[in-house]
Amino acid sequence: MSRTAETDARPLPTGAVLVAGAGPGVSGHLARLLAAEGHDLALLGIDPRELEQLAADGRDAGVRVETAQVDLTDDDAVRSTVAELGLRLGRFALVHFNPSAFREEDPLTLTPAALAEDVALGVGALLSVVQAARPFLAVDARVSVTGSMAADQPWNKAASLGVQKAAVRNLVHSLDTTLEPHGVRAVSVTVRGTLSTDPDSPFSHAAVARALRAALDQPADAWRSEVPYEG
Repeated sequence: MSRTAETDARPLPTGAVLVAGAGPGVSGHLARLLAAEGHDLALLGIDPRELEQLAADGRDAGVRVETAQVDLTDDDAVRSTVAELGLRLGRFALVHFNPSAFREEDPLTLTPAALAEDVALGVGALLSVVQAARPFLAVDARVSVTGSMAADQPWNKAASLGVQKAAVRNLVHSLDTTLEPHGVRAVSVTVRGTLSTDPDSPFSHAAVARALRAALDQPADAWRSEVPYEG
């Protein structure tokens, strides 16, 4: 990286990292990256074993970790949980939103109720999380979202996923515009490839987590609320 790029980059402020939809994939790798940088962790998820493993990894890195098992579609539960975590940890440097629902149904079998259920997780929950975290966001904090090429190239047999990813990307653009006057920026990283469990793949969970981390350090005068990751 050039000296100019180093000067213009916006480093994350001090504060905890709130991960909504924490699990062993991209979100877990991103949490570990940021714990290694010294950020405390607040992890929201549904699997207690996955949460405990991530918490153990974070504590091994020497940071404080708080976990909460919560259904992200339960607006009241999410808001109260995030507020409690904010009071415990102080400021949030980053809110990362990771969840989406995968339902293998095409547009001729997908019902409106099922689509609404999926969108509630993959899109609506972002509102619950960010609105609850807003009082605790540090100046220069970030909001990031794991995006997908399904937003532009949906697989018809999992029609709701494409809707979720297109909608959440659109919402990130609006969040970024709304939060910018308060010193907070939002970004969606569109992963243009299929996630892989192969650690050597450019679309491994670790590689995508690194791309997300890099997107958080965009220069202030060239900030983009969507960053494509081509692998």
